[in-house]
Amino acid sequence: MGEFELISRYFASCGAKRADSAIGVGDDGAVLQVRDGYDLVVTTDTMVVGTHFFPDDDPRALGHKLVTVNVSDLAAMGAEPAWLSLALTLPAVDEPWVAAFAAGLHETAEYYNCQLIGGDTTRGPLSLTMIAKGIVPRGKALTRSGAKVGDYIYVTGTLGDAALGLKLCQGLHEVSKKHQTHILQRFHYPSARVALGQALRNIASSAMDLSDGLYSDIQHIMKRSAVGASIDVARLPLSQAVKDSCDSATAIQLALSGGEDYELLFTVPEARRGSLDVLLSPYGIGVSCIGRVTGAAGKLELKQGEQPFNYQHNGFKHFA
Repeated sequence: MGEFELISRYFASCGAKRADSAIGVGDDGAVLQVRDGYDLVVTTDTMVVGTHFFPDDDPRALGHKLVTVNVSDLAAMGAEPAWLSLALTLPAVDEPWVAAFAAGLHETAEYYNCQLIGGDTTRGPLSLTMIAKGIVPRGKALTRSGAKVGDYIYVTGTLGDAALGLKLCQGLHEVSKKHQTHILQRFHYPSARVALGQALRNIASSAMDLSDGLYSDIQHIMKRSAVGASIDVARLPLSQAVKDSCDSATAIQLALSGGEDYELLFTVPEARRGSLDVLLSPYGIGVSCIGRVTGAAGKLELKQGEQPFNYQHNGFKHFA
């Protein structure tokens, strides 16, 4: 099968059919009808075999995850997901693999109301790159640079589940059968907090998604906002699966440094905390306050209750 037949068969009609996509897959470029009074948000993510996923991972799960990790970036900026571009590099055309990958891509893009509008297909080592575009009311995009001293620090959901799922797949940690489905689901099929991200536009002072682990990611907000942060590890939200499978030190390590949570990390000023409580009620998503923004620019303070918490970060870094 050639490049163009592969595109036509598996990717020409992928995701939701959006009325604001005038021209999608099949031309030299896509034509999009961006709304008046809105800003365009663009993000890119790459998944490479051997670095981000195993060679024998379920291709349907890879299609799901590729869309979700990109949409999660849009969610963190309060944007409505809209369009996707795919750069797919394959060592060979394995039709069952491509069919399953395309199915995961399609169903997840459709779920988030995104349309695949183009990209590129080449031969080489297996690599998956996606560019996601979303729209947000003009001037309302959430960024990493708005945190102020005294703001409260929040995270959605629970932390460390996906990292434990990775360890389970690697045979590095045991998880009881009653928790395995949940842990593997969180690793292979993450969720993006799209609706909540949009709801936070007028409440959060800064936001980002958690992809590399809380310890690393919060420092991006600290740097861009020129602030410090104090986090109480006793307040880190942990699932019952993590609590039952790990001792306290391991659970904290997974939550701080594990990565691939794709939850939202955001800050809220004191005056808007009451609005946050009202906002959360329709979504059914747990949100935990884990600390405060401080004036010690660039300093991350970890404590456990009222006591200092000594911690050695050992999260993943490219090129380290």
